[in-house]
Amino acid sequence: MQLPETPPPPRRGFFASLRSNFLTGLIVIMPIGITIWLLWTLLGWIDSWVLPLIPSAYNPALLIQHYTGLQVDIRGIGVATFLVFTFIVGWIAKGLIGRSLIRWAESLVLSIPLIRTLYSGLKQIVETVLQQGQQNFEKACMVEYPRTGVWAIAFISTHAKGEIARRHGPEDMVSVFLPTTPNPTSGFLLYVPRKDVILLDMSVEDAAKLIISAGLVYPNGEDVTKAPERLPDAAE
Repeated sequence: MQLPETPPPPRRGFFASLRSNFLTGLIVIMPIGITIWLLWTLLGWIDSWVLPLIPSAYNPALLIQHYTGLQVDIRGIGVATFLVFTFIVGWIAKGLIGRSLIRWAESLVLSIPLIRTLYSGLKQIVETVLQQGQQNFEKACMVEYPRTGVWAIAFISTHAKGEIARRHGPEDMVSVFLPTTPNPTSGFLLYVPRKDVILLDMSVEDAAKLIISAGLVYPNGEDVTKAPERLPDAAE
């Protein structure tokens, strides 16, 4: 028995084709445009902070305006100046004289009550972030939050240490950062039993994309039948 032929799909109209092309163009252009805009804005913000500290005789924008009469907005000069200045400070700090000056300056700052607290906290935060580098988060995971039966994406920071590990008891705990949507820079620090953490195969970057897009962009949707992996015990 011969099956009836499937009728061809209806042809799109002219305006429907224009709409489809326009939406496709937006999908291509918007990420690039937003990225360029953010970089341009960030460069301008850094320049506005650094350039006023540069003497007028060495400011490239002012020199160009002085000799040519043209007012030119050169983005990135402040960033380059900041990078060179930071490199020079780091190079000096590695020497004997630099280390002595830094110890003397720190002792002076630590002798002031209010500034001492602020400086110590900022120094600890900066050292922690720079020492960890790209290993800020070990793995993406799932934890039950805000109640049993509801799961949220989180990032494993480290294992519970010190007083937090002692106070909780013999059960092994891990610290996880649970970001908010669509802004993953804010969130909650949770200490969760190791056995209650489910590891995800997706990378930290892919999990961040899923959070930022509020679940619209799913980066690891191929093997959905794979059994979830629990976090191994510390002794394993």
